[in-house]
Amino acid sequence: MGPQWSSDEADLARRVVAALRSSGHPAYLAGGCVRDLLLGRKPEDFDIATSARPSEVQALFRSAELVGAQFGVVLVREGSAEVEVATFRSDHSYFDGRHPERVEFETDPRQDVLRRDFTINALLLDPATGEVLDHVGGRQDLERGIVRAIGDPERRFAEDHLRMLRAVRFAARFGFEIEPATFEAIRRAHSSIARISAERVRDELTRILCEGAARRGFELLDRTSLLEDLLPEVARMQGVAQPPEFHPEGDVWTHTLMMLDLLENPSPTLAWAALLHDVGKPSTFAVRERIRFDRHAEVGAEMAVRVLDRLRLSNEEIHRVEMLVENHLRFKDVGHMRPSTLKRFLRMEHFDEHLELHRLDCLASHRLLGNHEFVRAKLAEIPPEDLRPTPLLNGDALIRAGFLPGPAFTWILGAVEDAQLEGGIHTTSEALAFALERFAPPDGHPKPADT
Repeated sequence: MGPQWSSDEADLARRVVAALRSSGHPAYLAGGCVRDLLLGRKPEDFDIATSARPSEVQALFRSAELVGAQFGVVLVREGSAEVEVATFRSDHSYFDGRHPERVEFETDPRQDVLRRDFTINALLLDPATGEVLDHVGGRQDLERGIVRAIGDPERRFAEDHLRMLRAVRFAARFGFEIEPATFEAIRRAHSSIARISAERVRDELTRILCEGAARRGFELLDRTSLLEDLLPEVARMQGVAQPPEFHPEGDVWTHTLMMLDLLENPSPTLAWAALLHDVGKPSTFAVRERIRFDRHAEVGAEMAVRVLDRLRLSNEEIHRVEMLVENHLRFKDVGHMRPSTLKRFLRMEHFDEHLELHRLDCLASHRLLGNHEFVRAKLAEIPPEDLRPTPLLNGDALIRAGFLPGPAFTWILGAVEDAQLEGGIHTTSEALAFALERFAPPDGHPKPADT
């Protein structure tokens, strides 16, 4: 099976299958790991399907843990490796667009295969012989590059609405086409995606953004009408013109797709920021001498927070994307910033993501990378201790010098740090003299910061 077959999980999976078979239970590798192995890709995990009931699996493996009693799923661990072992089953009468009302354990692997979503995910593999069991034509669909629902596609999507998003994700990731009947079933049922939990939708969208084919994924989301259901703010980018002198590529949607196309192994926050960095443009579009989008970065940051909160991203992730969207235009000013302003900008948290977002933004529009190269040169030139120097003063030092504690301390210490970043002061005594000269009148009350 090639180099992907050599890993702790693969070895554990092989031994679990062998132990089950030695005990008289048919057992196979199943689902996505088989698909990935046949495509020459490294599987993310290994799943096993068997006729053994959960209690029989637990009796064979001391480390086995029941994780899905209703569905017959047992987790077998060994060190850091783990594999899921599931009993052959058939599902009946889905009632909420996700969960079957009733499952029945089966002894025939074909019955287990028929309940699955797509033919390419319904292959079974004997790891000892390499024999592939294919009851639904999945091998041929893999070879032809087709994502096809098993059986009636409308029924498959009614059973679990998230399968519509999964079809898009698989087609994008593998460069496959969605089989026409499957595609039309998604178009007819697209609005039912609203019944899926935000967390499950978030995970699928993040995978589409990060798995290497984000542009194709979002083009398919648009063609299937799922985009308008899930991210109407992004759908509104279509047809929003941009000034051709800065954006010769076309409208906001085209620009965004081009950025998605340039993503390479992005973090989820960078990927979401690439998608949403111009989400404020449709609502700020105006024509005055030329097309303008006044404050679109600030408006877009607020919109991004609402979108990602709706999708239940973590607070940390939402804040990181908010900062990326809000600050993405600041690079145009880097050549004119005061040294203190530039240093504060360069030391922003996760600045590598800000720099990469700017690079992608340029490459997907005017292709001018002067500001990007300027910033990279400054990062190489300025020692880390000059970007984040040890503070020369703190609040206690100001109190000892006769300042009265209060909110003004924040801007006094900020002004002192600015002078330090500018290279005007270098010692504690110089910092104290600077503070006393600029801010402390005889009565001990600080003067306003702008005097």
